[in-house]
Amino acid sequence: MKWGVLLVNLGTPDAPTPKAVRAYLREFLGDRRVVPLPRLLWLPFLYGVVSTLRSRRVAHSYRSIWMEAGSPLAVYSRRLAEKLDVREGRVRVGMCYGRPDLASGLKALRAQGAEQIFILPLYPQYSRTTTAAVFDRVNRILAGWPYLPGCYFLNDYHAEPAYVDAVAGKIDEFWRASGRPERLLMSFHGLPEKSRAQGDPYYDQCLTSAGLIAEALNLRDSEWQVVFQSRFGPAKWLKPYCVEVLKALPEEGIRAVDVVCPGFAVDCLETLEEIAVVNREIFLQAGGEQYRYIPALNDDDEHVAMFARLIRDRLQFS
Repeated sequence: MKWGVLLVNLGTPDAPTPKAVRAYLREFLGDRRVVPLPRLLWLPFLYGVVSTLRSRRVAHSYRSIWMEAGSPLAVYSRRLAEKLDVREGRVRVGMCYGRPDLASGLKALRAQGAEQIFILPLYPQYSRTTTAAVFDRVNRILAGWPYLPGCYFLNDYHAEPAYVDAVAGKIDEFWRASGRPERLLMSFHGLPEKSRAQGDPYYDQCLTSAGLIAEALNLRDSEWQVVFQSRFGPAKWLKPYCVEVLKALPEEGIRAVDVVCPGFAVDCLETLEEIAVVNREIFLQAGGEQYRYIPALNDDDEHVAMFARLIRDRLQFS
């Protein structure tokens, strides 16, 4: 059977402009999986207030990290797919929101003769807001196809040895070149606290990933910590909050920290602007002296090899 692989990432605006950001936010935040509020209440507020007010500020943030070839998330996702395409053949990228969309990626694989399709969301830890959203959209697209290919859907890879080794290797390489900090923060995107009670395994998978990475690096408990970033709104979110920890560490005598985001396969606005820039200023203003962001795996050769191994293992299993 001829296999095709679709790498899926969250998505990004087409350009760092208010108009493009507004269109992207409306699609992204309009997904029930992302914001599970009644549509009659949420959509008018999203279209009339949220996307309009946030688009200019978010566009400015995107301009600060935009690459010559486009948004970092899109650039690194594309490069990763291109390198895997050379190794595995028939690999395409699709975005859950924005372009290239999932439909175009699936159609491209079908045009290449793929009889079986491996859907591989670039989210190491499962969440209903990310992985499940991909599953929903793929199902809606395939519902319109007269003949369905066989599909394998990867729901997470948070404890895969190859993933753990790749992240730990990236951190170790960074430390060998630049020295070790007093504390390593492993920061994951936050979710509302109620997600745990609703059965989302995201929190537990984040802790598992972080523990395995720390073990691979032979870190003592006092040398690392899990935190959660990007809290939004008044509701309780997963704790501890990254910003609050950064403010408190200098008072505890910790003035040199490194931050890594193991939940992000490639760098994006959240890692390059919020984590690397905004949170750095917060830590330094609180009395910290050294703050460093360790980049995501992006299109590193180790990342490509990790996915190649994961794909081969799953296809052989299936």
